[in-house]
Amino acid sequence: MDPAQEDFEFAALNEAVNYRRALLEEFGPYLQGRVMEVGSGIGQLTSGIVRLAGVKRLHAVEPNPHFFAELQGRHLEIDETLGTVFDVPPDSQYDAIISVNVLEHIEHDAREIQQYQARLRPSGYLCLFVPACPSIYADMDRTFGHYRRYRKEDLGRLLVAAGFQVERLHFYNSVGYFAWWLNFCVLKKTDFEIAKVRFFDRVIFPLAHRWERRVMRPPFGQSLMAVARK
Repeated sequence: MDPAQEDFEFAALNEAVNYRRALLEEFGPYLQGRVMEVGSGIGQLTSGIVRLAGVKRLHAVEPNPHFFAELQGRHLEIDETLGTVFDVPPDSQYDAIISVNVLEHIEHDAREIQQYQARLRPSGYLCLFVPACPSIYADMDRTFGHYRRYRKEDLGRLLVAAGFQVERLHFYNSVGYFAWWLNFCVLKKTDFEIAKVRFFDRVIFPLAHRWERRVMRPPFGQSLMAVARK
């Protein structure tokens, strides 16, 4: 992805205020003590993680120098590493690791998950969030550098093979599934429309997410959410 596309992606995602808040509400109970965030980007989610009551110290890891510079510019009280999880010493043990929309960018995803497992303390938690449903893999995914979208059963097998006990694994954002399918599979759009992202985040997503969280988890979705224990 070229820098202009990257910047536009983050400009659109910056509008997803309720979406980010919902992610932190879902993962928050598991983010306790010393936490590592893999793939922090420019720190849009990082800023919320560091404010969670249970997080005592946050270590943000980001391989893109451009993103990393912006992350440092936020002046958050965190530890920072320019690189990947492989650049974090295995003896740097964490109580929790959070990885949001990262694994799909990794060609050898099983090896990546094994690195997460190696850096967690006993009974530590991995909070994982990835794009779901190969049926809606679009040119937009390819543009973003996505190797894949995940099936629920495949992600579960990856986690178990790495030595994790899966405590939660479910689809997330069923309405977003249709939005992605229409915009990027049918209409073949090549970027986000900021006004539409804002409308979805302010009006549609809060209602849909409330139903999904309080009434019934959907049988499909734009993403998959997993919580696994070492």
